[in-house]
Amino acid sequence: MHIALLPSVVAFLGRDHSNFIDGAAHTSASTQRIGVVDPGTGETIAHLRDAQAEDVNLAVNNANAAFKGAWAQVTPYQRGVLLNRLADLIEAHGEELAQLETLSSGKSINLSRHIEVGQSAVFLRYFAGWATKIGGQTMSPSFPSLDGEQYSAYTLREPVGVVAAIVPWNFSLMIGVWKLGAALTTGCTVVLKPSEYTPLSLLRLAELAIEAGIPAGVINVVNGRGQVGQQLIEHPGVRKVSFTGSVPTGIAVGKAAMAADLTRVTLELGGKNAAALLADANVDDAVARFVQSAYVHQGQVCASPERLFVHRSLIGHVTQKMVATLSQLVIGSPLDEHAQFGPLSNKAHLDKILGFFDRALQGNQVVYGARAVDRAGYYVEPTLIVATGRDDPLLHEETFGPVVCVLAFDDEEELVELMNDSPFGLTASIWTNDLSKALRLIPQIEAGTVWVNMHTFVDPSVPFGGVKASGIGREFGSAFIDDYTELKSVIIRY
Repeated sequence: MHIALLPSVVAFLGRDHSNFIDGAAHTSASTQRIGVVDPGTGETIAHLRDAQAEDVNLAVNNANAAFKGAWAQVTPYQRGVLLNRLADLIEAHGEELAQLETLSSGKSINLSRHIEVGQSAVFLRYFAGWATKIGGQTMSPSFPSLDGEQYSAYTLREPVGVVAAIVPWNFSLMIGVWKLGAALTTGCTVVLKPSEYTPLSLLRLAELAIEAGIPAGVINVVNGRGQVGQQLIEHPGVRKVSFTGSVPTGIAVGKAAMAADLTRVTLELGGKNAAALLADANVDDAVARFVQSAYVHQGQVCASPERLFVHRSLIGHVTQKMVATLSQLVIGSPLDEHAQFGPLSNKAHLDKILGFFDRALQGNQVVYGARAVDRAGYYVEPTLIVATGRDDPLLHEETFGPVVCVLAFDDEEELVELMNDSPFGLTASIWTNDLSKALRLIPQIEAGTVWVNMHTFVDPSVPFGGVKASGIGREFGSAFIDDYTELKSVIIRY
């Protein structure tokens, strides 16, 4: 049964959406309209206008004015207070934000409530706690004294300026909060560019930021297709680009930022994340947890495992158990609180996943699933396929969907080779009851995050990011401070 939409959500859907600039809704001059589609039904539920170059310019200029003006006058302590107030409002308007996110992304309403909204508040409070703890160091230079003079030195951490934050469609609100939280904590201002598929929750968040007391111009939102992001990256007023998305787009973003006056970047990209079930793993427990990690939000999570390497002695038991578990998942509307598996987030992604299904079916590799569900919206079955060998393209190409490719291994030396046989390196996991084996394997695995007996979950205190083609820079922990501040050295002779 569908939940009832809040009156505030219905009213918000009916607005003429465009941008949010300098503390207020700003209507683009464009007559081009983009439909926001509910993946659960395939129906258009809202419209927004494509931002124009003048809208992007206005947003960056206002962000720059706030950076040098109102936001620069706010003390670190008060920055933390304001971010906590925004977290309060996220929680107070949690159901509204969750419904907006579910309607545009197809995410389960339960996931939207507890992760998308709930964790947005948690992460924002974590960032707020750092506001008063950003500092430099003091040093004692070793210059020789020629006439009794002495020397002292210290470093300062200064905010870089305006941040262009380009946000993907899978977790629009939460990833947007990660980026604005890091920017505002360090004293930067931000221009958010949501995906054209999922613009609604960040537009509402920008309104709540003004209600929280964050000065106008500190948080701006521009909407539209890819050219809007390109204009942001190339804008001379932007000092940093923070991008989360696909590897090919991320590489293009990085190149464009470097060409635009060496604009600094944080790139959190995807990958073909690996998981390994060792011979001693508790199969029943591991499979239950793995399925949750791999198929949450229909596999549309950058950290989700897509490659599953299983010790040959367990391969039959594991695949049998996975089929039994997947077959019990309740497929249904994301607005149904009892549904466990919902639609893909947009039609373009549905077509991409169906293409993977066709290839797996032609190769007779499907163990379970690989079919579209006959209902309105963008539904497919959770899918398990068997790799034909270590060179199988389906074992190496990122699907970003509910597709896990499984392959047997014989020993740990082979396992390490298989796990590292990828141009990507975002996350990985080891499933074992032997701590000694896990600790020996961890240093050999080429990934930014390695989990043991879990996968996909992130915490604000733990840095997150990739190696190889999976990205540059780190989010969370204290590591984000390096990417949003410039280090200035001061040397004094006296």
